[in-house]
Amino acid sequence: MSQSVSRADLHIHTIASDGTASVSQVLARAEEVGLDLIAITDHDRIDAAQAAQQMAQRNGLHVQVVVGEEISTLQGHLLGLFLQERIRPLRSLRRSIAEIHEQGGVAIVAHPLFPHPLCAQEGTIRSVAADRDPASRPDGIETYNPTIFGTYPRRRVAKLNHELGLATIGSSDAHVLSAIGRVWTAFEGSSPEALRNAILSRTVSVGSGSDHTLTESPGIFGRQILRNLIGLGQDVAGVTRPLWTFGGERRGRDLGYPGSRRRPARYEPEDER
Repeated sequence: MSQSVSRADLHIHTIASDGTASVSQVLARAEEVGLDLIAITDHDRIDAAQAAQQMAQRNGLHVQVVVGEEISTLQGHLLGLFLQERIRPLRSLRRSIAEIHEQGGVAIVAHPLFPHPLCAQEGTIRSVAADRDPASRPDGIETYNPTIFGTYPRRRVAKLNHELGLATIGSSDAHVLSAIGRVWTAFEGSSPEALRNAILSRTVSVGSGSDHTLTESPGIFGRQILRNLIGLGQDVAGVTRPLWTFGGERRGRDLGYPGSRRRPARYEPEDER
């Protein structure tokens, strides 16, 4: 008897980096669209992902959360999944992959081949995929990303991965709520461990999806700018507030989870609304 097939969106951002939604909003949207598993992959940080995992468990949600990170390597963005600790940015792609594997995590090349410094290029990917050390080889490639970073080079990415034989991953790369679940990865089973095993055994597949339209992309970018301006205002207020209140608690921008405005930021379940 075959196992049930689950749906996972493995590339989602919150306001802890350059997304526009809080952790609670992301979780609610994931439940609404019927996802079984998500990965929060904010840029170069994992605190919101860790909070999301705890919030999903505490609130008895159906959707399960994998702690992830979109790492800014020297050769392009890399998704680290099943992380215990943050992977530091601005290191080589090879070293970043190895550090993910040291934690027992999974390394996915994000939106490759687009002509931009944030995207790994073909020569680099071929090099790490053929590395003498298996720990430095990626486990998968994001072959379906609905943003402009993914649509333009999609055929080349598919051709490259046909040669390399890595796991094929489909992800929304969501920066707004409406994009969550727009593209997903299918795997047999229902647990995070089943997903991890499916990626490593190359048995995952890309679920259905649709690309961002030409009119959607500017709107999403505009919402990101607005969210960043709000965060900047909160940072400024956090610096000045202690002067106004004769040494009151310093607070920074909202990172999207209960307790995140405290400095240092930390998940506080009692602050959850």
